[in-house]
Amino acid sequence: MPVTESQVIEALRPVHDPELRRSIVDLGMVRGVAIDGLRVNVQVALTVPGCPLKAEIQQSVDAAVVALEGVDVVGVDFTVMSDAEREELRERLHGDPSATAGTNPTFGHSEGRSVPFAEANSSTRVLLIASGKGGVGKSSVTTNLAVALAGRGRDVAVVDADVWGFSIPRMLGVSHAPTVIDDMLIPPEAHGVRCISMGFFAEEDQPVIWRGPMLHKALEQFLTDVYWDEPDYLLVDLPPGTGDISISLAGFLPTAEMYVVTTPQPAAQTVAQRAAFMAEKVNLKVHGIIENMSWFTGDDGTRYELFGAGGGDSLAKRLDVPLIGQVPLVPELREGADHGRPVAEDPTSEAGVVFAEMARVLDVEMKPTKRRHRELKII
Repeated sequence: MPVTESQVIEALRPVHDPELRRSIVDLGMVRGVAIDGLRVNVQVALTVPGCPLKAEIQQSVDAAVVALEGVDVVGVDFTVMSDAEREELRERLHGDPSATAGTNPTFGHSEGRSVPFAEANSSTRVLLIASGKGGVGKSSVTTNLAVALAGRGRDVAVVDADVWGFSIPRMLGVSHAPTVIDDMLIPPEAHGVRCISMGFFAEEDQPVIWRGPMLHKALEQFLTDVYWDEPDYLLVDLPPGTGDISISLAGFLPTAEMYVVTTPQPAAQTVAQRAAFMAEKVNLKVHGIIENMSWFTGDDGTRYELFGAGGGDSLAKRLDVPLIGQVPLVPELREGADHGRPVAEDPTSEAGVVFAEMARVLDVEMKPTKRRHRELKII
């Protein structure tokens, strides 16, 4: 029996747009099916011209249709959605764009839209990764913790809120900028983690010289104009210190959990506690401490505490919160950050084991109960 158009459509239903993560059938991307004996031609409408994942879509369509009995050859033709179709798609996925008010010259629409992660029905756990000073490895901790959580099968996203020192795209090895569908940003993904960063909108050597109001608007757009699709975890890489960005995010994400990164050095621990005290002032709760650069293991297997010892444990005891983990100082961590190869991708490596355990602790032992989660969302 020859294959039918309805069979082809049903075979295509499990094929998802890699960025929107919805069925290409449900998104209206399948525009036509032509059957000529054992050959089936499928026309697919891409969301934007030059879609970076066109080849992946073509491969998935071909694999889904050729698996049908009575099909030997599959042809895939591409067209592109019109402006009106993109507008309708954005509204269906992300809400009415007219709900925004005001503009930002760098990003477009934003001001006035509610932050989805602050809404009562949001199931996303927001983790703010903070530090009192720069140079403690906060961004590499954020990157690898996100990858480790994704390795547990969780849907994970990262907001690089370190507007001046953005580094998350490089550390994740993201290969392309966000796709824009009618002013809706689709965050790129690498290692199972989606991210947004000022790094997509400024050159690496270009300074971002913005005052508080501009920073506030940019962060608001990272949270509202990006199609996040309700991830399990949203990690936010905060800039060091206790400035405007941290204060703005406390207002945008009032139920977020804060985790402070420090090094073992007592002087660093003293500075790190300022981030914790800032959290208290803006009604955020510190849930744990992460100690980075805890030791270096030599070729002889001996651990060398290059930056001293006890800073993370001391800060955790002072704040009465758990020490979530101690991350060793390994060359692979630095090399991976420079070349987009997070060490957490290998959960058997010395640092990978630590990140995998931290992810387990956060995901299992520190998971809010349903009652607590509801109470947090009501506040």
